[in-house]
Amino acid sequence: MSLIQSWRWFGPNDPVSLQDIRQAGASDVVSALHHIPHGEVWPLEEILERKKIIEAAGLVWTVVESVPVHESIKTRAEDCEQFLENYRQTLVHLAQAGIRLVCYNFMPVLDWTRTDLSLEMPSGARALYFDWADLAAFDLFVLKREGARAEYPAPIVDQASDKWTAMSAKRKQELADIILMGVPTEKSMTLEGLSRSISRYQSIGKEGLRENLLYFLKGIQSTCEKYGMTMTLHPDDPPYSILGLPRIASGLEDLVFITDAIREPFNGICLCTGSLGAGKENDLPEIISAVADRIHFVHLRNVKKDERGNFHESDHLDGDVDMFEVMKRLVKINKNRSKPIPFRPDHGHQMLDDLQKETIPGYSAIGRLKGLAELRGLEMALEKHI
Repeated sequence: MSLIQSWRWFGPNDPVSLQDIRQAGASDVVSALHHIPHGEVWPLEEILERKKIIEAAGLVWTVVESVPVHESIKTRAEDCEQFLENYRQTLVHLAQAGIRLVCYNFMPVLDWTRTDLSLEMPSGARALYFDWADLAAFDLFVLKREGARAEYPAPIVDQASDKWTAMSAKRKQELADIILMGVPTEKSMTLEGLSRSISRYQSIGKEGLRENLLYFLKGIQSTCEKYGMTMTLHPDDPPYSILGLPRIASGLEDLVFITDAIREPFNGICLCTGSLGAGKENDLPEIISAVADRIHFVHLRNVKKDERGNFHESDHLDGDVDMFEVMKRLVKINKNRSKPIPFRPDHGHQMLDDLQKETIPGYSAIGRLKGLAELRGLEMALEKHI
């Protein structure tokens, strides 16, 4: 039994078509109803319509990525219970449609953070990039967060100041836009709104955010167990504190805590090798071994880090993550499962014809096709020797 080869599809407006996905060799689709405002119930009719479109193309909708967790739940605000009820109802509708695997995250304010969406590689392809000095420049000179300067090493502050001075007005605006792009909301986020959110989470802290995650999971547990739903938590991206925000899913200790705190099978992990791989302390094979029985969905991508912790997304088999060892362990785990584990090639370089097209950052077709082909070959070779 092989791993399920899947592909993220953002819906009918995605520049990558379902036909493209079939031609790439994927059999299954990872999708979500992104047009529905966060916190609202997903109508069963709309779920079924999306499923019908996917199946008409000869594919299967296997994973929902994601049903966003509303900020009121993450902060346990006064209206938290209403959004929890909406979440439960969405899970019921998904189960009624026969879709029972959900990926979600519990990152505060920002779903992911990069500082450059088109770093040019030696080959001419373009990659996503995270640079500490660029983030510090935004933090110090755009957001102007109180106490921020003390949170960065002196060389980063100096570099950020130099870069900001030399930066064009266009690049300054671009940098702010890229960072704010990670805010998972259907409404635009202002700098004032971001500052308020950061302050709120700083008062909650890591322990408080952990407690809120467990509150969320316990709040949906009975629904998940009744309808056979499995939740998979996506790690923090990047896996360390940025802009003063707490992180609770950044490495081995965090993931073990979460899976130990709620041992019921519905509480699972989405193993994202790219997110975890950006953390210099993270040993991916060790993490896989520690939470092996809770991994139900996998994102496979790779990163290359420098001595300061800056990183860019590399080719899928060429980076700091030992993808050979990762895939070997996944193949072994999968052999003992009653249901195969779905994985998708996460992100990919913008390359070839896609360089001339408008693409969703990280989700152009050809880079992911290349990644899926490499990963498929690696899995096949390992299956024959394990």
